Amino acid sequence: MSENPQIKAIPEHIEPASANWPTRPGQFRARIEELPRQLGELDAESENLRITRKTFLTLPLPSPATGPHRPDIPDHPAYQQVLTALADAGRPMRARGLCQALDLPILPKNTEGIRSKLKRLVSRGILIEPEPEPGLFARPDA
Repeated sequence: MSENPQIKAIPEHIEPASANWPTRPGQFRARIEELPRQLGELDAESENLRITRKTFLTLPLPSPATGPHRPDIPDHPAYQQVLTALADAGRPMRARGLCQALDLPILPKNTEGIRSKLKRLVSRGILIEPEPEPGLFARPDA
């Protein structure tokens, strides 16, 4: 062989690369065999999605969900304060007790104003006034 160092380096460079060469064709063949199986799975999944989409498009639209009727609370903040005080108390209350809970002076004008608001909330179905004790107001869920 030649004494040229570059020529001597060629076999040293080729040997490591050629050592892995016999296994590479087998790796490619294994991948080639695996690809048709994967392609079949993708085709089956695509067909299932197409059928599912077609089925959903033929279903009738559901009717809008109707939840329990929620009565409209009057816009004035005093109504919200009354409802909050009743919720905080967690028990039925009279107009006078609500005046105290709302830190209003116990005067006839305040008590009658609160009673009027309570009656309006009863007429709208937001509160109830139990039969055995008129003047006692509660939330229907309490």
